Amino acid sequence: MPINAEYRGPGELPEIIPVFPLPGALLLPRGQMPLNIFEPRYLAMIDDALRDGHRLIGMIQPDAAHSQKEAKPVLFRIGCVGRITQLAESGDGRYILELTGVSRFKIVEELTVQTPYRQCKVDFFSFTGDFTARKGEDAVDRKALLEVLADFLEANNLKVDWEGIESAPNEALVNALAMMSPYGSAEKQAMLEAPDLKTRAEILIAITEMDLAKKRTSGDPPVQ
Repeated sequence: MPINAEYRGPGELPEIIPVFPLPGALLLPRGQMPLNIFEPRYLAMIDDALRDGHRLIGMIQPDAAHSQKEAKPVLFRIGCVGRITQLAESGDGRYILELTGVSRFKIVEELTVQTPYRQCKVDFFSFTGDFTARKGEDAVDRKALLEVLADFLEANNLKVDWEGIESAPNEALVNALAMMSPYGSAEKQAMLEAPDLKTRAEILIAITEMDLAKKRTSGDPPVQ
């Protein structure tokens, strides 16, 4: 995990963080998420996170089913905070960066702020297990996960580096596959909110199996 800071528990993270609402974006602890930042409000958010020194951004999905204002959608209650671990300027006003997931959080309240981006008071104490790397990975059914991955790849005519997959620890494998999965916001949120790694893997397997069964029955083209 390319990160210099060591976060040993919820008490080492700030209570108030900037949040970046992004549909379909799933960040998980110790996962890496690339971002291409170009909107002025989020450029300001990155500048402030760097200036403040904490380098933390809360990734969270808008809850479209309960939103009436497109400009300021309702947010799901649970997201994941990430630390900016790579940053490059594009030369045309954009930031190209990578976030490394630290811990999930629960929104306590959204604050009224003067910044162009949204900020929330959050609670990390519901997710103390996120601070322990590879926690619960022995309970993951790796064989079932790899089998459904092979079926998905075959159905979609995709290839992967199997040598890299075989050598990946269960936590890295489950979280990377969940983050890269092509499913919708509700499915991504379910995987984010899973109580443990085993359950997250089971949700991913179930969603993929249902998607494959639907494609076989309907004859629809594979997910791209």
